[in-house]
Amino acid sequence: MGREPRRAPTIADVARLAGVSTGAVSYAMNGRPGVSDRTRERIRRAAAELGWEPSSNARALMRQRVQAVGLVLAATHLLDGNDFFAPFVTGVEQALSAREYALLLRAVGSGQDAEVRAYQRMWQQHQVDGVLVADVREPDPRLRFLAETGMPAVVVDRLDPAAGFLTLDSNHAAGVARAVRHLVGLGHRRIAFVGGPAVLRHVADRRAAWQETLAGAGLPPGPAVHDDATELGGARATRAVLAATPRPTAVVYASDLMAIAGLGALRDAGLRVPADVSVVGFDDVRLAAHLTPPLTTVRVDYVRLGRDCAELLLATLLDTPRPSPEPISAELVVRGSTAPPP
Repeated sequence: MGREPRRAPTIADVARLAGVSTGAVSYAMNGRPGVSDRTRERIRRAAAELGWEPSSNARALMRQRVQAVGLVLAATHLLDGNDFFAPFVTGVEQALSAREYALLLRAVGSGQDAEVRAYQRMWQQHQVDGVLVADVREPDPRLRFLAETGMPAVVVDRLDPAAGFLTLDSNHAAGVARAVRHLVGLGHRRIAFVGGPAVLRHVADRRAAWQETLAGAGLPPGPAVHDDATELGGARATRAVLAATPRPTAVVYASDLMAIAGLGALRDAGLRVPADVSVVGFDDVRLAAHLTPPLTTVRVDYVRLGRDCAELLLATLLDTPRPSPEPISAELVVRGSTAPPP
């Protein structure tokens, strides 16, 4: 009997031999950033051993640009008053329009599967050259999809460099630490934390900064409550915090939206801010300075963050020197909602 013809090697074979994802193979073989030099060399050795190389058609397709960048958001972010995305998208648009690139924005239903499907359509239908990814979760199937496909991306978060993604973020955890030190300096010893879903990395990072700063001051953590990052969630979480014994004398919120709802919940409980309970928010929305009392909060330049993320992605797509933007600071803005404890 004749010997069966040998099957042509595939990108999956190379990935298996090199012990990496197919996305890493795509990055390495097409000279794109996202893998270390050591990993790139291991992948190339595996490809040479198997006799595999990217097809000319695939390379040609990769060189074609549609001059668009994608961003997928859960529709709830556009409806629940999220304080991050409007200024972030403004900064993204500033950078893209300067290079005559467009932003393809997709609002999808809740659930990470819907977001993954939206990114898949963008990539498979060649609607975008690359994407931005925000609101990273643990775990996050979007990152797995990006790694497997080699889709050019900038992730708005602080990830382990071994993950192979270009990332950029603000020093938001440092802003929370400043807020906690401010409260400790005023004399507070029972400081609570209220945040959105703990599965969100930025919320988990802010909670960790709250807890670590308290520990550094020799104080135990007060109660920590997570709920929906909405007005209703902020009010519910505040009521839960007030039920703790002893009751906290200060609350650090992971967003201004939740903090503003918390102010109402505190008033409903017959408590005065800041005479009975001090409140610190995060985001410094325009309304924050006009509340009664004006809200002490952490300010981050999200417009600049969006602009820097877009410029980093554009440099990757256009194969130009990548910028090295300075970390975006998180500034504590002290107003009337914080005071010494009763």
